[in-house]
Amino acid sequence: MTENLPNWNLHDFYSSFKDEQIYKDLFVFKKFTEDFRKKYKDKLLSYSSTFESIIEEYENGNEIGDKLGNFAFLTYATNMDVSEIVQFYQDINEKLTEISSNLIFFTNEINENSDENFQNLVNGSGKYKNWLVNIRRFKDHQLDEKSEQIILDKNLTANSSWVRFFEEQINDLKFNIDGKDLNSAAALNLLSDHDEKVRKIAAESVESVFKSNVKTFTFITNTLAKDKITNDKWRNYSSPVDSRNLSNNVENKVVEALSKSVTLNYKNISHRYYEIKSNIFKKDKLDYWDRNAPYPNSPKKLIKWEEAKDIVLRSYANFDESFKDIVLLFFQNNWIDAELKSGKSPGAFAASTIPSIHPYILTNFHGKTRDVMTLAHELGHGCHQYLSAKQGLLLSSTPLTLAETASVFGEMMTFRTLLNESNEDTKKFLLASKIEDMINTVIRQISFFEFEKLIHSSRKNGELSSDQICEFWMSTQSESLGPHIKLTDGYKYFWTYIPHFIHTPFYVYAYAFGDCLVNVLIQLYDEGLPDFKDHYINLLKSGGAKHYSEVLKPFDIDLKNQQSWQKGLSMISGLIDEFEESL
Repeated sequence: MTENLPNWNLHDFYSSFKDEQIYKDLFVFKKFTEDFRKKYKDKLLSYSSTFESIIEEYENGNEIGDKLGNFAFLTYATNMDVSEIVQFYQDINEKLTEISSNLIFFTNEINENSDENFQNLVNGSGKYKNWLVNIRRFKDHQLDEKSEQIILDKNLTANSSWVRFFEEQINDLKFNIDGKDLNSAAALNLLSDHDEKVRKIAAESVESVFKSNVKTFTFITNTLAKDKITNDKWRNYSSPVDSRNLSNNVENKVVEALSKSVTLNYKNISHRYYEIKSNIFKKDKLDYWDRNAPYPNSPKKLIKWEEAKDIVLRSYANFDESFKDIVLLFFQNNWIDAELKSGKSPGAFAASTIPSIHPYILTNFHGKTRDVMTLAHELGHGCHQYLSAKQGLLLSSTPLTLAETASVFGEMMTFRTLLNESNEDTKKFLLASKIEDMINTVIRQISFFEFEKLIHSSRKNGELSSDQICEFWMSTQSESLGPHIKLTDGYKYFWTYIPHFIHTPFYVYAYAFGDCLVNVLIQLYDEGLPDFKDHYINLLKSGGAKHYSEVLKPFDIDLKNQQSWQKGLSMISGLIDEFEESL
């Protein structure tokens, strides 16, 4: 696209990465941690009756450190090819790690108390009660203070370094397509091009580059999986997924119910849909690069940024004007970075940052309908984060079980707006696109989850070869996509570029969790559940202040029951019915 796309303005943090205030704030943060440790170490129980004020002091002091860390990351995310900024990012991380070690005692000492003494702390914790309860859940997996400090210090040269190495490797990859060297975001975007020849050429280039680099990504995967095994062993986690579920504040049986429900629906959803699509394309099997090929006769005209903005604003306003007002803030105040440029993180994300500032959104806008949906998705995160910020730093962060709720809900509202305003041919294209997005969000993400489980469980038996990892990938993806998708030999290398496997192991099920949960919520909304909007807004405002089961009570949703997940999945199969009937 040739239009000017927005770049975010990070001046609410600092004027630039050379701002002298950065190093003044580092000094303030360091002094806070030293003073806090001196005042309260080995004395917490004596403050039990006024423990809320101690936690509030801890929260306010940590916000300075989070401000520094968020600014460094956001600056790095759009400038990965600028060595000076890469060095700045690493320098800030190293300094924050060193300074933060002074605070390890706090949560350790909380959990070292007997149940009776811990209850005394809870009784004096006021609004922070749920935060303390969540801290307590890690009691059996917490190490002594010295060990925790060693792990924190070593993380910079262990997990964090390998994650950064992965990001920079992905960013440095170049894909020669039609005589041009493209980055990964641009190359992968061509896999959904209208022209079959373009899709095929792009796929072959991507396959070739991933294959050439598979040894590096295999080594990164093995190293991080072994690092996780070591941490899990010392922290007494019985399975690779346990630490993720605990962090997400969700029971193992809930995740198992979700995964089982989705895998049982592979045939009814993805296999069935791709059979319909293969008939449309008059092929027994679709090449994998045609999996997301646009529906025939779909609109080829690219959507301009201002048009995308208008669509999303109207969609959010159709649900509630208050959401439109929040979304407007992102556009009016340069809280979004959408420009396509080298050195920028591929994909999209919403960074909640800190309560005293506001969220920021990164996306790579190519002008396709899918990019509008991505924008709506990330703005849903932004609205959620903006509303929950009032809970403060410690309670605003939403566990992954609910973190995708607003994003998927906003995406669905935008889809409905587009559908209602389209002619019959465009409606078919939109239905097909939405079904494919939902398959990618639910079916594919659970297949990714199953792939990760194979990686981490098999790594316990020794280092994995590239061929083994590729075999795990092909088996899980073939099972999820079904018999009407032909996976070429080169597709076996596509696991290499997926960042969630590296950044946050087992994160991926959160997408399926969020999509299915939102599908249930939307059905309740359509059915006219009394006070739905109030309950929904309260859910978003609650952040991490309440357990997910408590905020879902007004909706009468029990996620331990497989039927709840089936209700969510039924919306996808219903859209497939509608699409099939339209042909």
